[in-house]
Formats: sequence, C-alpha cells, structure tokens
Amino acid sequence: MKILDRNEDVHQFRDDILTLSGEDASSCVQCGKCTGSCPIALEMDLKPSQVLRHIQLNSRKTVLECSTIWLCASCETCSSRCPEKIEIATIMDTLRKMAIEEGLATGQKQVVDFDRIFLDSIKRHGRVHELGLVMRYNMASREPLKDVHLGPLMLGKGKISLLAHKIRERTTVKEIFRQSRRFLGK
Repeated sequence: MKILDRNEDVHQFRDDILTLSGEDASSCVQCGKCTGSCPIALEMDLKPSQVLRHIQLNSRKTVLECSTIWLCASCETCSSRCPEKIEIATIMDTLRKMAIEEGLATGQKQVVDFDRIFLDSIKRHGRVHELGLVMRYNMASREPLKDVHLGPLMLGKGKISLLAHKIRERTTVKEIFRQSRRFLGK
C-alpha cells in the first residue's frame, strides 16, 4: 500500500495524459468492455481497464514500465466499444511517448529502435525501404547476419530491392515530419 505525500498531486499523471492526448482517463467506469474486446488482452500484463485504473491511481511508474502499452496494436476496438467514449488507443500512444521521454522504455529497446528506423526510412524515401529497414534494424539489435539466408531468395522473387524506391513527393513527407515535430514541441 502506498502512503500519500501531502505535497503530491494525486492527479498529476492523469492530468499529464489529458494534456498530451486530450483524453480523460478519470471518465472510465471500469466496465471492462475495452478488455473484453481487446484481441491482445490475454498477452498483456495489465489489461486496458487496469491501465486506466492505474492512471486514475497516479501509478505512473507501473503504467509506463508495463508491456501492455507496447503490445497494443492501436486497432481502436477498445475505443469503439467504450461507453464513455474514451479513446483508449490514443492514451496508449501517449503512454508510449511518455515512457520513451522519461527513459522507462528500457525493456522495449527493440520496439523503440524499430519505430525509429521505420520512421526514418519513410522520412528519407517517402516510403519504407524494406532491405534498408531490415539491415539497419539487424545492426541496431546486434544481429547483423540474422535472416541473411532469406536475402537472395527474396531478391530473386522481386520481393525486395537493393535500391530504395523514392516517391515523387518526398518533400511533402518531410514537411509532414517537420510539422509533427513542431506540433509536438520538439
């Protein structure tokens, strides 16, 4: 059981999420529809309704260190079933960003690396360059030869290309990234 400090704002975590996502987790009535409809709930350490409850209880570290926020596929099934109209998938996205910013995504290095490499590929080429993505990810995960035996087979069948295919409107994609960084205050 946690002893509250008089100076601690018991709503700080919820308020931070509200500010960043526009979603109020305190509206959750714990009906469990989000958990019951989530296709990945069985694999989660905290179910979606439990994440919302921990937010209400100001359990910042518990939520930001759980695997649930990384397993969420953002399919929005939970959001569509919520009787309180809480966009739970949006909250999960926000929690992932918070975990990275606060250095609490340490157990999720592979996910963070993949996300960074994937987005960088889109930013540079306007679309994903599959071979470059796999090569950079394998280097980041310190397994440079992982899946190397699949390369010639996939190249031969035309599934991947040695060279990145760039779209014509790369400047538009770069502008989207620039605008999103400005929007996020980075």
